[in-house]
Amino acid sequence: MALSREMQSALRGVLVMILAGGQGERLYPLTKRRAKPSVRFGGAYRMIDFTLSNSVNSGLKRIYVLTQFASTSLSRHIRRGWSGLLADDLDEFIEVLPPQRLTADRFYKGTADAIYQNLFVLQDERPERVLLLSGDHAYKLDYGDMLEHHVHTGAALTIACLEVPRESATQLGVAQCDEQSRIIGFEEKPEDPKPMPANPDMALVSMGVYLWDTKALAQEVATDVTARDTKHDFGRNIIPSMVERGLPVYAYIFRDKKVDKPAYWRDIGTLESYWAANMDLVNLVPEFDLYDGAWPIYTYRPQYPPAKTVHPDLTRVEDSLLCDGCIISGATLRRSILSPGVRVHRRANIDECVVMDDVDIGEDTKIRRTIVDEGVSVPSGYQIGYDLEADRKRFVVTDSGLVVVALGAVFD
Repeated sequence: MALSREMQSALRGVLVMILAGGQGERLYPLTKRRAKPSVRFGGAYRMIDFTLSNSVNSGLKRIYVLTQFASTSLSRHIRRGWSGLLADDLDEFIEVLPPQRLTADRFYKGTADAIYQNLFVLQDERPERVLLLSGDHAYKLDYGDMLEHHVHTGAALTIACLEVPRESATQLGVAQCDEQSRIIGFEEKPEDPKPMPANPDMALVSMGVYLWDTKALAQEVATDVTARDTKHDFGRNIIPSMVERGLPVYAYIFRDKKVDKPAYWRDIGTLESYWAANMDLVNLVPEFDLYDGAWPIYTYRPQYPPAKTVHPDLTRVEDSLLCDGCIISGATLRRSILSPGVRVHRRANIDECVVMDDVDIGEDTKIRRTIVDEGVSVPSGYQIGYDLEADRKRFVVTDSGLVVVALGAVFD
């Protein structure tokens, strides 16, 4: 949607801050040696690429990435893949910010504390508004549309929200709105999510996308830092408090206008959701379109040769994504995603798997419903995902039977 001159000017007054420092415990062991936003997703990308691409495609090119745990790989990825896209002389940048340690022995205590420790950035930049984002969600959103809604309502805070089935809302923040989209109730991770008035089977949940007036943001985090009984968290503490005090907090409801239904958004913070979101991408008509030329997903692409298949009498590839540097040598792939540099040898059978960089899969192997971490070499003749009791002795296996082969896994 074309923005008015007023909105184009307003965009220039927005500073983006991306929370990318979470420990990612629910994605362990994929986060054993890397930050959650730098985990591979969709073969060619890292999780943070989707948030960064949304920002750049929306015309927002002043970005701070707040890091914390195991941030080396994330910082390296941003330097390699993103620094060259922006122009310093036009005041465009992506800067990585580690914890500032305002006291000698602490890191960020929560999402609100992360902003509090970086208030000096807001003092230096003096933006009119701050767009606060998460670095581990997959979606496409033009933040300019959200900004227009924010300005129109006169909100101190606008939260991007999505309609989801009530049973899917227990691990998210749930909002209740009036007819003008003003939020009149907010509860983080409720056991019994409140339904939407017009549809009792659905709940309205926060996407973790917050557009703030800068003054309101600074006041809220500064007040929270000295409050009692606080987790220093936006969803648990600050947003419910603002709603209770009657401050203007509004919802921007994220919908696919072409088909008039809730738009695609995935929180890929658990092993199950990570695997399921990857499987979404290999559907015949995926909801999340990686091939949309009008909304490119930028990333760092290592210098690999093109993907290659050999032994046509044996090779079969169905509904799969293959990245540069992959060689499929007489193997069968079904509904799988292979990151750069993967090699799969003769008579191997790979079914509904996510395989990360530089993995080598030996001859006559059988692997199904498995995530294989970077650099793993699977021996010839090995089976994974068929005998879950045996797999549990060597690998991580979730309650649903999804297997994760971690970096450094030992095969006997």
